[in-house]
Amino acid sequence: MIETNMNQYIRSVVLEGEYDCSHYPFSLNAIKDFKQLDLHPKVTYIIGENGSGKSTLLEAIAIAFGFNPEGGTRNLSFETSASHSILYDYIKLVKGIKSPKDGFFLRAESFYNVASHIDDIDRYGGLGRPIIESYGGLSLHKQSHGESFMSLMVYRFGGHGVYIIDEPEAALSPTRQLAMLSRMHELIEEGSQFIIATHSPIVMGYPDSAIYLVDDGMKQVVYEETEHYQVMKQFINHREGMLKHLL
Repeated sequence: MIETNMNQYIRSVVLEGEYDCSHYPFSLNAIKDFKQLDLHPKVTYIIGENGSGKSTLLEAIAIAFGFNPEGGTRNLSFETSASHSILYDYIKLVKGIKSPKDGFFLRAESFYNVASHIDDIDRYGGLGRPIIESYGGLSLHKQSHGESFMSLMVYRFGGHGVYIIDEPEAALSPTRQLAMLSRMHELIEEGSQFIIATHSPIVMGYPDSAIYLVDDGMKQVVYEETEHYQVMKQFINHREGMLKHLL
């Protein structure tokens, strides 16, 4: 059971209103039987198989908090493809007494669009300094996927923020995933809160956190009991035997 507190930015996510559980997105495993999700003050992980609905839920939380559906800060407003679901209309966020000073919604599948929008704004100029200076000074398109993601975490994430991240391991090597955990800890020490959907046993390894497994519904689980951890441990310790069985 998670002990939420009034100082955290988002205390819980509540599903409200009338809807048909046989229709998308309410038919997804992450949503059916969903009533309330209590968030950890530091890190909340949402894990599960592909198609379970964890990214759809993460997206709805981000939109309900005021982020652009395709990602970015709460100040970035653009639309490349209106592909988000209506779930956010049914989401209520129970917030604490403090408001964050920073925030970012990162989704691996549309980060290209965010980078392009930043370049477009700077290309046409504005009243202030170029936006890219807040991202390390080098266009995110001129860096590899992993480099641009780490630039985002190191230069743009400023602490005292809400950071919602969808499957960061798509961009990161195992070593960079460890670097991500280190940077996360720095930001958490500066009063930040993370909500992350992931498949990576490294990314979900932050010790002071809550892990929710989307299966037939949603339940809180212990790190060592996750299939992600157990399968990876079994493969590393018994690689030859597993490959012999599989192949």
